[in-house]
Amino acid sequence: MSETSAVINSTTAAMLKNDLLLRALRKEKVERPPVWMMRQAGRYLPDYIKLREKYDFFTRCQTPELATAITLQPVDQVGVDAAIIFSDILVIPQAMGLEVLMEEGKGPSLPKTIKTQYDIDTLITTGAEESLKYVYDALALTKKELNGRVPLIGFAGAPWTILCYMVEGKGSKTWDKAKQFAYTQPLLAHALLQKITDITIQYLKLQVQAGADTVQVFDSWAGALSPADFEIFAQPYLFQIADALQHEAPVILFPKGSWYALKDISESAASGVGIDWCVTPQFAREATHNKITIQGNFDPAKLLAPIPEIKKSVKEMIDAFGVQNYIANLGHGITPNVPVDHARAFVDAVKEYERGK
Repeated sequence: MSETSAVINSTTAAMLKNDLLLRALRKEKVERPPVWMMRQAGRYLPDYIKLREKYDFFTRCQTPELATAITLQPVDQVGVDAAIIFSDILVIPQAMGLEVLMEEGKGPSLPKTIKTQYDIDTLITTGAEESLKYVYDALALTKKELNGRVPLIGFAGAPWTILCYMVEGKGSKTWDKAKQFAYTQPLLAHALLQKITDITIQYLKLQVQAGADTVQVFDSWAGALSPADFEIFAQPYLFQIADALQHEAPVILFPKGSWYALKDISESAASGVGIDWCVTPQFAREATHNKITIQGNFDPAKLLAPIPEIKKSVKEMIDAFGVQNYIANLGHGITPNVPVDHARAFVDAVKEYERGK
């Protein structure tokens, strides 16, 4: 990032009316934890569903005005402390030249998968400025519309998770094809992972220049790997991204299911680490020695509990993590069946938190 961009971003951050998220990521003292929810802009909101009925998925992603409107919905309606740009992790395979289909209710599919060196050689890794311009335009427009109310989060999929989709061609519970590819053709796997990493770094830097105050890297399928294989196929590329972005904006890494990597991540260039509900706050704090801000880890299914139970569980969660160096969030994305008032109760419970009350 240029010195001019750095000055603009620091000035913008200083103008924020609510900078709790950024303060937490900088490990500064906060009066309460910031709160936002993964997948907060989307499928559980009635206003989003109305747009979904009018426009297909990638039209919503690729039209800055629609992406901005969707990004702002949870800020306006649920009261979260940060906006996360409405987009998708699979815009990267698209930018690399692969077709991605998104059918409502069925998830993504890639008709052409990566199998050979030739397939990797023909992938596009330059030109992210143009091919993903709609994302930067949406970020810039959202930043303007937010008018300093809350920080804006940019994001990308992690290289391992993107490889999973590019090799498997669709979602999977076990990712057998992706793992077979990595284990039987490791040189090809590393070549593909590096290409994904290179374009992702470029993509995230451009997101910051367009207005993202912080970025999150989603490694949704990291938990499919053993601890040893995570160190080989996921961690080095996550750390490359964190290293490349550390002077541009705070980086949050979210390798779901990879509790075993918490110590290493706490010693990386990342500012924050997301954890799922299978990790206790005590374990997370001990593993990271409080060197990094922890984000999480409310089970999204618990948002279906009665509102008093949600509020009680949120208080217990914050009691366990502590207020400082902590971001209240879910342990994965909010599910479509969560009532809006339950999502709002989760956010309100964090905002109302006072230890001992």
